[in-house]
Amino acid sequence: MHSKRLGILCFSVLSLVACSQEAPVASNTSEESAAAVATTTPDGTTGATAAYTPPAEMETHYESELLLNTHQLITEGKRSGEGYFSADGNRLIYQAELEGDNPFYQIFVRDLVAGTTTRVSPGTGLTTCSWIHPTQDLVLFSSTHEDPDTLGKQQREIAMRESAAQRGYAWDYDEHYEIYQANTDGSGLVNLSNARGYDAEGSYSSDGQTIIFASNREAYNRPLSQAEQRLFEDDASYFMDLYVMNPDGSNVRQLTHSPGYDGGPFFSADNQQIVWRRFNPDGNSAEIWTMNADGSNQRQLTDSAMVSWGPYFHPSGDYIIYSSNVLGHANFELFMVDTLGEHAPVRVTNTEGTDILPVFSPTGDKMAWSSTRTADGTSQIFMADWNHARALELLGL
Repeated sequence: MHSKRLGILCFSVLSLVACSQEAPVASNTSEESAAAVATTTPDGTTGATAAYTPPAEMETHYESELLLNTHQLITEGKRSGEGYFSADGNRLIYQAELEGDNPFYQIFVRDLVAGTTTRVSPGTGLTTCSWIHPTQDLVLFSSTHEDPDTLGKQQREIAMRESAAQRGYAWDYDEHYEIYQANTDGSGLVNLSNARGYDAEGSYSSDGQTIIFASNREAYNRPLSQAEQRLFEDDASYFMDLYVMNPDGSNVRQLTHSPGYDGGPFFSADNQQIVWRRFNPDGNSAEIWTMNADGSNQRQLTDSAMVSWGPYFHPSGDYIIYSSNVLGHANFELFMVDTLGEHAPVRVTNTEGTDILPVFSPTGDKMAWSSTRTADGTSQIFMADWNHARALELLGL
């Protein structure tokens, strides 16, 4: 599997089954930023042992012990996925595809207490990778709604689907993707990233002082050699790295400098660590990595030579949950691993269907994830109570 075909896995797997208010913005097109990118030493690349085979202990059935009271949370729309809790645990922001003139995902907020749902994205273009500000009444998401051709792309996508033409799924790293801030009713949109290239996969630190995100802006900010240009044309994710910026979009800093796709980053609850997934340079596999919040001490935690992705810290900081197809190309299950990678990963799910994009509630006693364990096989968001004590036992912690 090539990453160009995998695309952002949160979308490729889901397909089978990411202005009235003003704020300072920053662009990394300055000569200083370009020079920093060009002279930084590359990080390590993802690797795995060729002889790796899934250990027998992965053939386990712990789901009934770890996940209790499992139920489908989102029932409306063609499909839904990638939901993240608010800091108080009372809301979930997520993406969903509904019937209408726009065939692409839009961003919604579900009030888990009242059961009401509000769309917070503009309604046009593509959207992805949303988050609720931990201390203010704001949301964060990526969107292409300012692309001059956004309506044309919608119409062409609808026509393609109606034609029933066969095609492989590929995520488009649209250079018009920008990271936006908005009020929780969708008003007051502000472009925070404001740079040419794909800017998405953003989330806040738990204090709201930092946004971490993924971008391939490097490919647009400096002249590429002929070899690099061919790599970029073949797979725009090859130049994807992780960045952080202030919550108003200023002070952009690059954290990773590795060939291949770095993406899907999240802070730990104490903001000291970052977890993400790194594809190897040829895009054939991805593994789970952690690092310090300043980009130092990068550590690879998995080595399956398959696709491990969608990692998320438990708020205790003891372990990370993620999705992997280590048991078979089409079989994505949830696994957990301790944050130092000193113990073998433990399989979490064993229900038929694809299970991806797991996230914990802020208190760590609930988990939401995207799954095709639905009656019609489409992906929707599920929720369950999480047994933290049993997780610690299984991990030997």
